Amino acid sequence: MIHPEELQKDYIRRINLALNYIEENLNADLSLNLVSTVAFYSPYHFHRLFKAVIGEPLNAYISRRRIEKIASILMQNKVVSLAELLLQFGFNSHSSFTRAFKMYYGLTPSEFRKRMPDRFSKISRLDSKNGQISLIIEPYICNIMDHLNWLTMNAKIELKENPDIHFACLTHIGVKGVEKAFDQLIKWAQPKGLLKNPDTKIVRILHDSNKVTASTKIRMSICLTTDKPFKEAGEIKALTIQKGRSIVGRFTITFNDFEQAWNSLFVWMQEHGYQKSELAPYEVYHNDFRKQPENKCIVDFHIPIK
Repeated sequence: MIHPEELQKDYIRRINLALNYIEENLNADLSLNLVSTVAFYSPYHFHRLFKAVIGEPLNAYISRRRIEKIASILMQNKVVSLAELLLQFGFNSHSSFTRAFKMYYGLTPSEFRKRMPDRFSKISRLDSKNGQISLIIEPYICNIMDHLNWLTMNAKIELKENPDIHFACLTHIGVKGVEKAFDQLIKWAQPKGLLKNPDTKIVRILHDSNKVTASTKIRMSICLTTDKPFKEAGEIKALTIQKGRSIVGRFTITFNDFEQAWNSLFVWMQEHGYQKSELAPYEVYHNDFRKQPENKCIVDFHIPIK
């Protein structure tokens, strides 16, 4: 008899397979039949399970991720054609896409692009009168020198050539419950002796930007670095970040300063003429903040660059 806890882990592992496949193929066919096959479920069971685990139906999730992807590109690329993006990501109707985009961000795609400053932008969440959550753009021109001065006082910045980095990781969705996910990963790693290696680090990989994705839906990987192969089990899977250059900021800060640190580091990147690569940014932790008198993290923020 399969223990219920093991069954739940298997559900999550299979859903992770589907999420990874969706993310890598947003510009391709993502039918229920195809994605359910990736997760080794029948379409009927996968449809019900996906909604139960993720909290929204498969088609709604795929549509949202495509819209967020296009919004992210519009933020970063001022010349790309919206028509090309719609064709690339499978939207056949300009008008229906515009309606969906406006429902999500409160602006049409062209308004979104015009109101995004070249330097910086912020998307915030507000409760509407009918109780629904809506995303709105709160554009502002930040004080570049304030960010850079803050960075000078709080960080050491360097460019780093990183080798391939191998991880044991689990997927977490939303900003709540992150500490519990870290504890779960550590509990899995301890009996395997993975924490005895002094070079082992705890890492958080940020797959979504809070500028285009709601905080409750941000995807992240909670990871441990590992220098040897391991057997994937349940929701723990293997992941590799390919070698390449990163801008690295070393901080000693509380979690309340993380947003400021990321914002300032991206401003530094822009001011120095670098471009972010397709790889996700990530955080490498060097201490247990709970054992630090001021609850501060010693952490490296990595922005992979081209």
